Amino acid sequence: MSKHMTGTREQWLAARIELLAAEKELTRRSDELARQRQELPWVRIDKKYRFDTDEGKASLADLFRGRSQLLVYHYMFGPDYTAGCATCSTIADGFDGFVVHLANHDVTLAAVSRAPLAQLQAYKRRMGWTFPWASSFGGDFNADFNVSFSEQQQREGSIEYNYARGTHAMDWKTALPQPVTANAAMAGTDAATYTRERPGMSAFVLEDGVVYHSYSTYARGLDALWGMYPWLDRAPRGRNETGVWWRRHDEYGKR
Repeated sequence: MSKHMTGTREQWLAARIELLAAEKELTRRSDELARQRQELPWVRIDKKYRFDTDEGKASLADLFRGRSQLLVYHYMFGPDYTAGCATCSTIADGFDGFVVHLANHDVTLAAVSRAPLAQLQAYKRRMGWTFPWASSFGGDFNADFNVSFSEQQQREGSIEYNYARGTHAMDWKTALPQPVTANAAMAGTDAATYTRERPGMSAFVLEDGVVYHSYSTYARGLDALWGMYPWLDRAPRGRNETGVWWRRHDEYGKR
């Protein structure tokens, strides 16, 4: 006998119609938020960032690949990691499916990480991915967009992430949450090293040869980009999670 509330089809339909009104209101609010995102002022980028890509050295403008819009996923893969962040990997698993659609709508999707290009390429082969992935190794790009931090910032407690200082679970100096330590272990590094990298996404636009930054989001602002979560939110038991239950897609069934 199910422990969950049960009812008749008529009771379910009445409750579903009531929920539908709330869902439609959320959709309208989401549409309005999207409009507000697009109205944010653009910030001109004059700094000459350099990246290593499969095609060779590249500027930020080169990452657009001839399109006018660029979406960058700040993938957690530091130089001292032995593998890409497992959580970022579950997000990136969805990229290949829609990157072609974005490309045909004047939008390039690319990942950027601090690990050297050879490490990214090897991991990309392991995962079977084909989306563009650039290395910002040795440059300021990650730091300037608040997704990589120094040991000194970590020691001083001066990390500013997700538009706040020292408030994220990754900022805690003691008793880090289990998901953080678990992800650190899966990346083959210690928690301190692991948490000097952070996830995020940033949007850029190229107009008249000038690159502008239009938007960035971090932490749970990435939920909507995590393909499995919208599905789980509609499953009978929802996310139903304690700690880190996911693995890289080639690790399920392995001990």
